[in-house]
Amino acid sequence: MNNKHNVDKLFLSKPAILTALGNGIEDHLHLLFEEQKSPLVQSDNVFSQYDLVGKQGYFGEVNLPLRPFPAELDTQHRSRNNQLLWHTLAQIEPQITDCIKRFGSSRIAVVIGTSTTGVDENIPVFKSGAKYQDWSEPSFNVQQISFSAPADFVAEVYGLTGLTYGISTACTSGARALISAARLLKNNLCDAVICGGVDTLSPLTVSGFGSLSVLSEQQTNPFSVHRNGINIGEGAAVFVMTKEPIDESNIALLGYGSSSDAYHMSSPHPEGEGAISAFLNALSSAQLSAKDIGWINLHGTGTIHNDQMESLAVAKVFGHHTACTTTKPYTGHTLGAAGAVEAAILWAIISRQYNSQGKLPAQLWDKQTDPTLSQLAITDNTSCWQNGKRIGASSSFAFGGNNSVLILGECNG
Repeated sequence: MNNKHNVDKLFLSKPAILTALGNGIEDHLHLLFEEQKSPLVQSDNVFSQYDLVGKQGYFGEVNLPLRPFPAELDTQHRSRNNQLLWHTLAQIEPQITDCIKRFGSSRIAVVIGTSTTGVDENIPVFKSGAKYQDWSEPSFNVQQISFSAPADFVAEVYGLTGLTYGISTACTSGARALISAARLLKNNLCDAVICGGVDTLSPLTVSGFGSLSVLSEQQTNPFSVHRNGINIGEGAAVFVMTKEPIDESNIALLGYGSSSDAYHMSSPHPEGEGAISAFLNALSSAQLSAKDIGWINLHGTGTIHNDQMESLAVAKVFGHHTACTTTKPYTGHTLGAAGAVEAAILWAIISRQYNSQGKLPAQLWDKQTDPTLSQLAITDNTSCWQNGKRIGASSSFAFGGNNSVLILGECNG
C-alpha cells in the first residue's frame, strides 16, 4: 500500500491566487486570520461598466490594476478573464520557467477551468446589433466564448505545445481541472501541468443566478439560520502540478473524487448522495480514512439547499468533530474558479512555511446555528490543526449534481 501511495503522489507548487481578498497566498492568509471582516462590497459595477441596467448586490470584486498583456499578444486572447489569469500567473512564473527548462515546452500541459471565459468582450456586438440591426460591426470574437480560451491563452503566452484544454462544469470547474491534470500525469502524457481556474464577474452569470433567486442582498451567511443565498465573486488560482517536487513546499494532491448524481438541473440531491460519493471516492483515492482529515474547506454557498445537503453529507462521512469552514464569505463564490481558489487556500493553510502557527481560519458568519442542519464543527478564532500531519479536503458542488472533492496534504520525500 505504501509503495502504491508513493507512486500516486502528485506535487503542487506554491499556488498563485487572486480574489477580492487579495493578491497572493500571503494576503489571503493575513486577512483570513487577522481581519475577520469581508471584502465583499455592495455594487452594481458588474452591470454599469457595460452601460447595462442591473440590480445592486454584494460582490467579490478584484479592483487592483491588472498586469498589462504582452504588447505582441493577439487580440483574440485579450479579455478581462485572461487578464485576471495573466496577473495571477506572475506569482508562479519562476516555476513555469523552471518547468520549461526541465521538461521542454511540449511536455507541459495546460488545463484551466472557467464558466465565463471572455463572453463579455462580445457585449458591444450584441448592443450594436440590437440598436442598429447591424451585426457586422464590431466583429464577433469566437475565441472569447470558447471554454478553452484561458488554457489557450496560457499556452500561447508561454509558448507551450503540450496538451491544452478547458474544463467547464460550472462551480466544480477549477477542482476538475486539478483532477484532469492528475490523470494526465499518471498516464505519462506530460511531465508538468499548469492547472487551476479563472472566472470574471459577468452580467450573464449574475443575471442567471438572479433568475434562480439564490443571490443574497446581504453579505452571505453560510450555515446560519438566517442564510439567504450567495454573493458572486471573481478571481483565479493556478498551480503547477508535477510528479516530483519543484520547490520546498512538499504539499501533494493525495487524492480526489467525483460523482454526478444528476438529481436536478440546479439543485443538489437533498440527501447529499452525490456529495457523499465524492467524499468517499476521494478518501479511497488517497488511501485515507475520514479521521485522517484535519480540516475541510467547504463549498458552503449560503443557499438553503446547498448548506442543508453539504452539512448532511459531511456529518455522514466525517461525523460531527472534523473542523470545517467555508471561505466564500471572504472571496465570494468565484464559480468556475472556486474549486481552484479554495484548493489554493487549503494549500496555504496546510503550509508550515506560510502558516507556522497552525491556525485554521474562523468561519465568517453570525454564529446563529440552524437547528435543522446536521451539526458541524465550524471553526472560530481558536481553531487550529491538531498534532500530526496536516491533511485537508476541499469540496465543490455544481449544477446538474456534478460533485468534486480534493484532498491535499503534507507528505514525506
